[in-house]
Amino acid sequence: MSRAEPTLPEELLLLALDPTRGKTFCRGRYLEYGMAGAALAELELQGQISESLGKVLVVNPLVPGDPVLAQVLALLPEPGKGTFAGTASARSWIHRNGSQIEGLYLDRLVEQGVLLRETRRFAGLLPYHRHPAGPHNWSAQARAHFAAAETADFPDHRSRALAALVAATGLAQVTAQEGWRSRAAMRGLIRSEWPANAVRRNVQRDRSRRSGA
Repeated sequence: MSRAEPTLPEELLLLALDPTRGKTFCRGRYLEYGMAGAALAELELQGQISESLGKVLVVNPLVPGDPVLAQVLALLPEPGKGTFAGTASARSWIHRNGSQIEGLYLDRLVEQGVLLRETRRFAGLLPYHRHPAGPHNWSAQARAHFAAAETADFPDHRSRALAALVAATGLAQVTAQEGWRSRAAMRGLIRSEWPANAVRRNVQRDRSRRSGA
């Protein structure tokens, strides 16, 4: 690893991907929302942004040292500019930028050899990608780290933010090691973690639209 620990988006991505088949354990669109929410959570942990009443505000516009986070920060309105005096709706921003942010992190982990990229074709025509574990596989480490946090009841803000995102994207069924009580605890964290709450609102809207259809 090039850093002391992976970022929240990287951890979420590693938990979401089957290391053997390279497929996601949740709906692809839900993971996109989760990746955008995880990026916001990471920026908040690093003191770059804050949130109030569902709006995201950049409080430290200095460019982060992490080049991918710097690209994510650039997608947010500058302080005092843009809609609502430099704020962005967390839910709308996540919906709009999820695919791009997931792509940024997939590209980075492929470049670092953490993931491989296999191109396949649906019905022999439409290309799509799968991302199994690469030679520098962090998947087992990410799962072990999450399991340890789960056993300790998610003792810090970072672990709670990740657990809430796992629940919001529908990954708790796969990652939870301690049964339904653990899954319920993760779901309970969503309300107190605003990025995960914004992710869940997008997921719920998608589910509602599919049910209506």
